[in-house]
Amino acid sequence: MEGAEEELERRSKFLSSLIQKKKAEEQQQQKESLNVRVRASDMPIPLQSRAFRCARELIDSMPGKLDSKRLALALKKEFDSLYGPAWHCIVGTSFGSYVTHSIGGFLYFSIDKVYVLLFRTAVEPLDH
Repeated sequence: MEGAEEELERRSKFLSSLIQKKKAEEQQQQKESLNVRVRASDMPIPLQSRAFRCARELIDSMPGKLDSKRLALALKKEFDSLYGPAWHCIVGTSFGSYVTHSIGGFLYFSIDKVYVLLFRTAVEPLDH
């Protein structure tokens, strides 16, 4: 019986590795199709994908020149409404930053020639 358990465990690990490989390939294809490059992140993949799609749709909807403030506001509102407060977003073609963020809430990426920094901070009630 012990041999069967080991074989089952081996097969389970193999299938898990295949699933992870497929997910990684799909994520890479999505990034390439949206012209996205992740610069730094500790954000879960589904949230990253949401940010990429949202940014791409907003950029594509802006005729002519990019409106950085509008893109930043839209991403912030999207993430605040879906994942709770307090999200912050910085958008531009050139900026420096140094931020403190909540674990799992940091994404710095470029899309076309625009750089986006999206991060979450903890919100605590004020004591009166």
